[in-house]
Amino acid sequence: MFVPFESLPDDSKIWIYQSNRKFSDLEIQEMESELKLFIDNWTSHGQSLEASFVTRYNRFIIIAVNQEVQAATGCSIDASVQLIQNLEQKYSVDLLDKMNVTFKVGEHVAFKPLIEFKKLAKEKAVSENTIVFNNLLNTLGEWKDFWEVPASDSWHNRFF
Repeated sequence: MFVPFESLPDDSKIWIYQSNRKFSDLEIQEMESELKLFIDNWTSHGQSLEASFVTRYNRFIIIAVNQEVQAATGCSIDASVQLIQNLEQKYSVDLLDKMNVTFKVGEHVAFKPLIEFKKLAKEKAVSENTIVFNNLLNTLGEWKDFWEVPASDSWHNRFF
């Protein structure tokens, strides 16, 4: 059951997917329609999941589930991953590779494979103050507070 993203409690489980390229506005509209349809029908053990999603920067998809109502379990999580894999194929993007880093360069959102980000850190082209997107968060509350943070406040700090 789709609900407004803002209405979900902070302890809702989240999954963050980052694209290796920026989506067009039209692609975002199409994807958001597919995501809403999926979430409207998303269930776990025959029970509707109270869930939502947002897209950010034409690059990120954040899916959230209120686990107080009904927890997402194996099959329901598999179904959401299948949706993400379908979006990857449809739009020729990579959404599941966690070995990439997305960060801000001024107002621009940059994307680099982890090895290239390490190299940028070594060359001091990015610093501990560079705003990074921490996609390893587990709850909506963590996402609100710790998603866009200086690299020094994220797992990225090991490169400095």
